[in-house]
Amino acid sequence: MLLHDDPARAFMPYPAAEVPNAPSGPLSGLAMAVKDLFDVAGYPTSGGSPHLLALSGVKRQTASAAQKLLDAGARFVGKTITDELAFSLNGKNAHFGTPVNGGAPDRIPGGSSSGSASAVSNGLCDFALGSDTGGSVRGPANHCGLFGMRPTQARITLDHCVALAPSFDTCGLFARDGATFERVAAVLLGTDATPLGGTPRLLLAADAFAMLDVEVRGALAPVVKAIEGLLGEASLVEVAPEGFEPLYWAHRRLQAREAWQVHGPMIERYRPPLGPGIAERFEFARVVTDQEVGEAQEVRTRFRERFRQTVGEGVLLLPTMPDIAPLLTETEEALNTYRNTAINLLCLSGLSGLPQVSMPVASRMGAPLGLSVVGPAGSDASLVRLAARLG
Repeated sequence: MLLHDDPARAFMPYPAAEVPNAPSGPLSGLAMAVKDLFDVAGYPTSGGSPHLLALSGVKRQTASAAQKLLDAGARFVGKTITDELAFSLNGKNAHFGTPVNGGAPDRIPGGSSSGSASAVSNGLCDFALGSDTGGSVRGPANHCGLFGMRPTQARITLDHCVALAPSFDTCGLFARDGATFERVAAVLLGTDATPLGGTPRLLLAADAFAMLDVEVRGALAPVVKAIEGLLGEASLVEVAPEGFEPLYWAHRRLQAREAWQVHGPMIERYRPPLGPGIAERFEFARVVTDQEVGEAQEVRTRFRERFRQTVGEGVLLLPTMPDIAPLLTETEEALNTYRNTAINLLCLSGLSGLPQVSMPVASRMGAPLGLSVVGPAGSDASLVRLAARLG
């Protein structure tokens, strides 16, 4: 997509190259954008970093996830801006700018799949690929009023994609409406190994909802009631009986160690000027100790087993984010405080590997607010169908 076609500043301003797609197929007639972590033949891949862009060169092969969509008839319209090295939840890139949140233009779009969420929410494409490591699809979906999916870990191949933390990285998806979301997800996901039953048992993460301000709970309460009307009364469960803090630190330290293994050599060799927040996170990553990583792995193993047992064959209702998107004018300190609270919610799927879909079902102060459903491992396609029905 050329720059003058991009009023939302969602796309990287690359020279246009032809990207062939099938003349017909289940996604024929739909326009798609691809986060600039995924390779697309004919384009470089920046990873949101000028240094990675300089090292990239023009790619000769397209990432499998994107190719599958092209082969189904989707039309490629451009590569979207990502937060720098995908290591942020804000959507502000110090080098390439901040894409416009189509659901609340005075607020951050969320990251790191900021451009993809912006492009979809501003109607510049029908759907977009993103990636979700620590919340990089679910957060922007909440903020921009979109359906957004983080699949079961390793459900969708991530070849020819810039990594951040491989044991957490997933390929995600955005769409404005349930019908498109379901249509695209069917191509990406294929058939479930463990589909949900017709009316799955409904659970509600009581301790996660208790974390929210009363106004946020009030905005989500009618939606929860409506879902109970369809699926039956929700059983209250505790998803973090030992508290969220151990999960927060386990997620943060494991992700940081992997991020440093992936990008540390480039950072130490070239000393690139990293943007606000990104520099601090990589410095934290550099000094995480082996003992901290070992303890974090033990926490993840215990939590993964317990959380999967809690969800069982049911569906868990979970707040996607602590609130609506922060204003663009918020300080870096305020954004970091919001991020740290959000990680308590976002880390549950990351540590457990379970699929999560955020649905655009509520609003507050004129801005979108999402609600998520989490399902058993391998239930992704049926979870998407359920979310499309509920959303």
